[in-house]
Amino acid sequence: MVNSVIILSDEKLTALKAYYASDVVKRDAPGVVFAAKTANASITAYRSGKVLFQGGGAELEAAKWESGMGAGSSASSKKPLTKGTVLPDRLATLSVIGSDETGTGDFFGPVTVCACYVRAEQIPLVTELGVKDSKLLTDPYMRSIAPDLKSVLTYSVLTLQNEKYNTVQAKGWSQGKIKALLHNQAIRHVLRKLEEERPDYILIDQFAERGVYYNHLKNEQEIVRENVVFSTKAEGLHVAVAAASIIARVAFLDEMDRLSELAGRTLPKGASKKVDETAAAILLAKGEPFLRSITKWHFANAKKAAVIAAKKRG
Repeated sequence: MVNSVIILSDEKLTALKAYYASDVVKRDAPGVVFAAKTANASITAYRSGKVLFQGGGAELEAAKWESGMGAGSSASSKKPLTKGTVLPDRLATLSVIGSDETGTGDFFGPVTVCACYVRAEQIPLVTELGVKDSKLLTDPYMRSIAPDLKSVLTYSVLTLQNEKYNTVQAKGWSQGKIKALLHNQAIRHVLRKLEEERPDYILIDQFAERGVYYNHLKNEQEIVRENVVFSTKAEGLHVAVAAASIIARVAFLDEMDRLSELAGRTLPKGASKKVDETAAAILLAKGEPFLRSITKWHFANAKKAAVIAAKKRG
């Protein structure tokens, strides 16, 4: 088994906990303050600041934090992780299908994935519409430009409701597998819409190494492999990924609005203490089956909400 150990500051450790919030596992061992298990690595953080990465993807996961991916790092310090992938020259000027997802770290709301095709000649238009890294844009702004993007681009957006998410997660599917299946499906949909036209490349915002990604898809009948490349921070490499990220985010926001209406209160994003308190209120008002139906039930927030609700009942 591959092992990699790094030391993180308190700030970086807090960022690491937030990043792997959806992959939390219980690990009772001396000095352990946090543990998580992804599709390709186990992560164990200790009180000393040491973080142990184990498994086939240990080096890749550790490299994210060693290279400054954590809180407080600047965008320029984050180097794309493209192990097993050679990015083509002038990628930003080519005709590309970009694929990205959102919602995986949110207790409430769905996972949404979008694949979006931007032809080379459309790049100036898409840029003019205001497309850039969605992390630099506000939710209202993304909602304002998404209709224009949808009207001029070929895209496919998939929304995985939490009831379905919980069903497959209970069967042992990791978030990595779930995302891989959704990305592959969304890309297939776009390729079908293009009929005979084919992109120069397909760029997926990297959440797993190429081999791990395709291992998740090994039982699928139709797997897109031709001209597929992977990179982290792909939104900055081609506007197709940035546009896909925006459309996926707006689909997520729309579903959050619908669920908020059902819940009778505004559902907060993320997996914070505010999320725990809101979940506890819903648990008391509408019961566990309803709360389960609108959340990713394996998140630690579910247990935290139950504790808060129990105290309020008492």
